[in-house]
Amino acid sequence: MKLTSEKVRDYMSWRTDEELQHCPDCISAACNEMALKYNNEFDESLNAMEFMKLLFFNDPIPMLHTHSYGFHTATGRNIIETLKLKYYEYKENV
Repeated sequence: MKLTSEKVRDYMSWRTDEELQHCPDCISAACNEMALKYNNEFDESLNAMEFMKLLFFNDPIPMLHTHSYGFHTATGRNIIETLKLKYYEYKENV
């Protein structure tokens, strides 16, 4: 499932009352890129929304073992940091 900026806005408004401070186009681009990378690399059926939930709401991605006993694993920390870097790369080019 490809994540669009409209889906980002809709999900964020549903999940929280806070105003979205970040660029929805950059969020969707970064999450879509990560989903594509991990689906090609590990042959998983991940969607970009799962990466967005991990980044903003700390929701675990069980297939990638991002959490252990409620704490981030090394994999989880790496995914979050990579998502941040990709977001800011897209943000620079907007």
